[in-house]
Amino acid sequence: MAKFLIDDEDYLDKVTNEKEQIIIVKKDKFDSFSEDVLGLGDIKEKANQVDALSVIFDLEGFTNFCRQIDPQLAVPEYLSEFLGWLFLQIRIELIEEAFKEGYRTYSDLPFLAKYLGDGVLFLWDVSQLSNTQILNIVVSMKEICKNYVLKFLPAISNQVVSPPSKLRCGIARGTIYSVGNGNDFIGPCINVSARLQKMHSLGFCFSRRGINPEYIDESTRNEYLTKKVDIRGIGNEELVCVLKREFEALAKEDKAKFKDA
Repeated sequence: MAKFLIDDEDYLDKVTNEKEQIIIVKKDKFDSFSEDVLGLGDIKEKANQVDALSVIFDLEGFTNFCRQIDPQLAVPEYLSEFLGWLFLQIRIELIEEAFKEGYRTYSDLPFLAKYLGDGVLFLWDVSQLSNTQILNIVVSMKEICKNYVLKFLPAISNQVVSPPSKLRCGIARGTIYSVGNGNDFIGPCINVSARLQKMHSLGFCFSRRGINPEYIDESTRNEYLTKKVDIRGIGNEELVCVLKREFEALAKEDKAKFKDA
């Protein structure tokens, strides 16, 4: 999201004739409205490729939450609490060992975070991560979704009315490409994670492509089912991993959209 602001000093009063006075925008300010306001840098720059893990968190019911009486009071308070909590949870989940000077982590922190209006996109560079480290990120994101319902939601419900009831998460791995000077990225895996975060009422789902659940411990692995499903705009019979308890709670018609792998 980019902002283009015009201040009072960017306007001029101009008399076109003896009778008419109009207000105009100064030419240099008017001409400055260009693709540069996107903050992408030199868009002609050759794109760099990154083997990435795309994680999208989405707030279920956020649109309805914004329709309440006086949303200008509740929404900023909620977002301030939620975004602070979400980034804190990611830091906590990645800590393997704490020292006085810093932390040993299970994996690197995301190299990009982007607010999406009703959620947040995080990108990890996984080119140097092992399969186990990648799975550690995936499992940590699942814990964050669970903690939203168990911990954050009860607390924020004492501050705002009818906050979003669920934090959904979709995860996919793939190659992404930098735009401009690397201030933004594009790639199919980002689209896939966006589709998966709202896959047939599921709260957590990740693409099996490049993410192998065999690298997590057996008890955690048994929490997941691998299914084939049609992902709109992506492909038919894509392999995805879903939480067994969430799948079993789906309505019969939603379950029928999945096939056994």
